[in-house]
Amino acid sequence: MIRIDAVLETDGTADFTAWPIAAPAEDGVLALSGQMSPAEVGTAMAIIFCYGEIPTAPINDLHHLLDRHLADAEALLAPGGLRVRDTATKAEIRPGCCCGLENWREWRNLLHKKGIWLGHDPNTDLEYIAGAVRLRQESGPGSPPSPRYEVEVQLDDLPALLTAVHLRLQGFLGLVRQWAGETSPRAADRLIAILDENFEINGPLER
Repeated sequence: MIRIDAVLETDGTADFTAWPIAAPAEDGVLALSGQMSPAEVGTAMAIIFCYGEIPTAPINDLHHLLDRHLADAEALLAPGGLRVRDTATKAEIRPGCCCGLENWREWRNLLHKKGIWLGHDPNTDLEYIAGAVRLRQESGPGSPPSPRYEVEVQLDDLPALLTAVHLRLQGFLGLVRQWAGETSPRAADRLIAILDENFEINGPLER
């Protein structure tokens, strides 16, 4: 079975102390959903703030701190994207370097057999075959191709897979609202609006 998750890279949060975060995951990524613990939600928010080099103090003014950042950067970015796993073969394709969660909706382009940006180091090749797209990722410098890094997704299944990602992201956003209500109540509404706008979490998922 194929599963697609929105994930964030957890690198860079080891020394974070502005609010509680979860212990680093062994595989270095954090899947976003409505099933996350408060500490995992804190980790996701720490990743977003750390990646953008956004100040976290005073904590009650997180919304103002984000707005000041956006005035200069114009967009909020987060390292990660969509991870594809084949639960039968255990094969996995992860977002490469410079891929961002903000581009997750571009995966709809696969339905029209267009290319999408999946990052580099490792690079990922796309190949359209009969009714499917095959994703093949480099397994390491100088390493031969490995079935562990090759996943095939049926194009007919892709809309439902992306809808599941969409719903899990909406669940994550709901948890962020709860987290912000406890961590920085004055920032909660604006924080949700910024995340929704920049990562396109709500709104219809068109084909």
